[in-house]
Amino acid sequence: MNNNKSELELAHLHEQLRSESVAGNGLINRRHLLGLGLAGAGSLVAGNVLAADASGLVIPAWSKTPGRELSGYGSPSRFAAGVTRLAPQPNAISPGTGASRTPLHLLQGTLTPNSLHFERHHAGIPDIDPAQHRLVLHGMVRQPLAFSYEDLLAYPQVSRTYFLECSGNSGANSGPTAADNSAGGIHGLLSCAEWTGVRLSTLLEEAGVTPEASWITCTGADAASLGRSVPLNKAMEDVIIALYQNGEPIRPEQGYPMRLFVPGWEGNVSVKWLTQIKVTDGPANFRDETSRYTELLPDGRALQFTYSMGVKSVITSPSGQMTLTRRGLHEVTGLAWSGSGAIRRVEISADGGRTWADAHIEENQQALTLTRFRLPWLWEGGEAILQSRATDTAGNVQPARAAWVAMYSPANRYHYNGIQSWAVSAQGEVKNVYA
Repeated sequence: MNNNKSELELAHLHEQLRSESVAGNGLINRRHLLGLGLAGAGSLVAGNVLAADASGLVIPAWSKTPGRELSGYGSPSRFAAGVTRLAPQPNAISPGTGASRTPLHLLQGTLTPNSLHFERHHAGIPDIDPAQHRLVLHGMVRQPLAFSYEDLLAYPQVSRTYFLECSGNSGANSGPTAADNSAGGIHGLLSCAEWTGVRLSTLLEEAGVTPEASWITCTGADAASLGRSVPLNKAMEDVIIALYQNGEPIRPEQGYPMRLFVPGWEGNVSVKWLTQIKVTDGPANFRDETSRYTELLPDGRALQFTYSMGVKSVITSPSGQMTLTRRGLHEVTGLAWSGSGAIRRVEISADGGRTWADAHIEENQQALTLTRFRLPWLWEGGEAILQSRATDTAGNVQPARAAWVAMYSPANRYHYNGIQSWAVSAQGEVKNVYA
């Protein structure tokens, strides 16, 4: 192939894409890209297309010999060994306390594999024998009940796909300086799975809630005895006692043998290793809803029981600590979600918010789950600031970082949902910045 001709063809493709710009600094109309066909797209991604000669095809060794034997439980390829949770060093002062994060920047799609679902613990992971575990439902009910694991398995099950997000997720971006970290390192206290279990309303109806009841209080069987209060109307609406995650029994770090799952609300409310539900006429004001998990305001007051997670998005690629190794076409992709409904719109900017373009999202998005968004981007070696902004079906729009910071005390780290900014240098290095 004539190299000069290839360069001219590539330049012509670049010019075509520039003419189809939907926002500043190289964001491209996705429909036009698809219209270029595979050859055009391949040239823009790889820089050139190598011609294949079937007569010279070399068959590798792994295609000539039998592979390893079957196994009782699958594991990733050894070549994907680096796709792991982002785990901190053990906590010497408070053993078992801490969190490991989902590597959002290394994943695609919207569902999180069970082994990569984020963890957050207050006293480690208890080793619970389900045959010895009981869930007690009592308080303002006509008939207190106790359920074994086997008892719950006999009830009708429902399966629902929901995101789960710690209220401290992304809190690093509320600090005075931008942390040099990856998308998973900043935003990885977020995951999404199919949860299967028993509707809590089924159990409450069987126990017979008295008319004066308005709340439930829930306690876990871990050494921290973590407890949270949930309004009764939410408990009757969509809360489940989760027994399975992505089709298999929930793992110990996710609350085996059973956990409360409260869709769309801060993760701490979905009490793991659930052992007690008490029906009451008011919240319990547990330690974890007074001294923790409240939002500090500029005047010194704190907001309590602000359960729902705000509308939010993050570009996962290109993102922090990545390096663009070539000029040409890239796909900007990421995740959006909201505790108030489904995602209606995601906009992307490549010039720090001066201009915006609508990203592609699948139609008929489900409420309270993750949404994957995508948009082509022609990077020609210049500096850029990539941002995303989500809007949900309730009309909530993701705020700028400065607007979020102005609402709270500098000490607040909870419920951060400001716009994430990734700066791309002329050398292709991507870093977290405040813009």
